[in-house]
Amino acid sequence: MTGPLISAADLGDALGSVTLLDIRYQTGRPNGITDYVEGHIPTALYVDLDTALAGEPGERGRHPLPDPDAFGEAMRRVGVLTGKPVVVYDDWAGRAAARAWWLLRHHGHPDVRVLDGGYSGWVAAGGPVEDGMRLPVTGDFEPGPGVLGVVEADDVLAFAGTGTLVDARDPARYRGEVEPIDPVAGHVPGAVNVPTGTNLRVDGTFRGGEEILALYTAAGVEPGSEIGVYCGSGVTAAHDILALAVAGIDARLYPGSWSEWVADPSRPVATGESS
Repeated sequence: MTGPLISAADLGDALGSVTLLDIRYQTGRPNGITDYVEGHIPTALYVDLDTALAGEPGERGRHPLPDPDAFGEAMRRVGVLTGKPVVVYDDWAGRAAARAWWLLRHHGHPDVRVLDGGYSGWVAAGGPVEDGMRLPVTGDFEPGPGVLGVVEADDVLAFAGTGTLVDARDPARYRGEVEPIDPVAGHVPGAVNVPTGTNLRVDGTFRGGEEILALYTAAGVEPGSEIGVYCGSGVTAAHDILALAVAGIDARLYPGSWSEWVADPSRPVATGESS
């Protein structure tokens, strides 16, 4: 396997040789354990995003990065082994699975893939499904120090001035026309908008690398510049980072994202189109 994605067909061939994690989660809905119990890909263990892939909400945002030791413990509880490939999936077009992909890579796991098309794509392709709960499996993953690029709140404005800061939220939230979750509407001054839906084909799979690059360039991402990405709480921003990885481009995550940015009323806010 090469690249950050794996197809349903290739996962079917590799099913017994990978650690498979079910990351079903969607903003504003209960966690996905009920969906998991009703049906999941065989051998998969469920991972709760709110408790395993994020710290406690607060001034650092609604989904701050988890404590590395707590994250490592959560991954060991679902059988993650340093020497065994990991495949993560969700039923949200990769938006939650990308968070797990990013965290595992950030903390040193060498081989992590996102199931392209997610659970729905697996079922549509005729992949087998099982129900009920699986017994925990003990892994050996020990998280190392974070190695992927991040942007901290104090550096965001400077980064937007020297690099390209991407807002991964829906256009109406970016423009400040609506804000269903956070207390302030708008975007970070200088950010451009590439919503996560840009990354996907109609069937929910990722576009090819050349098409992704062309779409990001058209949206205002400067070729060759440093790229940082944020969203509402730092979860779906990883989807844009994953898409850019498909195109062979590295990007940094602003973990606190908009929910951290607007927690400090002194930070500037822009509305409308890119500014």
